[in-house]
Amino acid sequence: MSNEQWEKRIAYLGPEASFTYLATKGIFPNEWLVPYTTIPECIEAVAEGKVDFAVVPLENALEGSVPLTVDYLFHEADLYVTGEVLSKIQQHLLVHKRHVANWQNLEGIYSHPHALAQCHKFLFYRFSGVPLNQYSSTAAAAKLVSESPERCIAAIGNASAAEKYDLEIVEKNIHDFHFNHTRFFVLSKQNIRLPHEHWNGGPKTTLMVTLPTDISGALHQVLSVFAWRKLNLSKIESRPLKTGLGDYFFIVDVQADENIPMMKGAVEELEALGCTVKSLGTYYTYNTPE
Repeated sequence: MSNEQWEKRIAYLGPEASFTYLATKGIFPNEWLVPYTTIPECIEAVAEGKVDFAVVPLENALEGSVPLTVDYLFHEADLYVTGEVLSKIQQHLLVHKRHVANWQNLEGIYSHPHALAQCHKFLFYRFSGVPLNQYSSTAAAAKLVSESPERCIAAIGNASAAEKYDLEIVEKNIHDFHFNHTRFFVLSKQNIRLPHEHWNGGPKTTLMVTLPTDISGALHQVLSVFAWRKLNLSKIESRPLKTGLGDYFFIVDVQADENIPMMKGAVEELEALGCTVKSLGTYYTYNTPE
């Protein structure tokens, strides 16, 4: 099928069979999916108009936020969130089929840093002393193992990666905790809302707030802005401003539409307090099938 027959171009953290690929395929099953090697490359692709949307990981239930995504959206890119994808993450130990008989004698394990951290207990008790090597994605690690049949190494990844790269799953579900989900943002240059029939729950708005430096109790005042308006915050997190120690901006998820009067009033009051407010837009959450 030629590229002209595809409706939209979607950037994702590749290669094919990565967790981001599965999330992207779940929400864009019939579009032209374009793999990129890093998160910044995905974000820049949509910022420069090379693609229509980009899907990037934002937060994992076990390891927390993906700092690279958050920081790039704050410091480097002027983009909006048009949708959010919530996917269940199941990590497996994958080896080349040539090494199924001796997989317990691994000389190295490869995966994305978050995947390695999600499987810390398993790796500590089963493979203490085996080098853990960080890779750009779980699928890229699986591809490496597939292309290195002479080495007794393993990748941590999903079942789709095992199938794609013809690897054997020798240990299933090796992540430390059962509830392992990842949030993915769908990014666009336009402040729009991605239509989809399977959205779950109500609207959510993400704000990035920088506090004034000369006001005592500024964070308390910020929280009060939402509290008296009965606007529910599902998340608040700080990240360094990169201007000096003790300087932070805050990521705030508000369970409300940015266009309702209470939200408009909240933003106006924050700005009146001396805060800088950057809205990533209002969006809905889509749960991929488990």
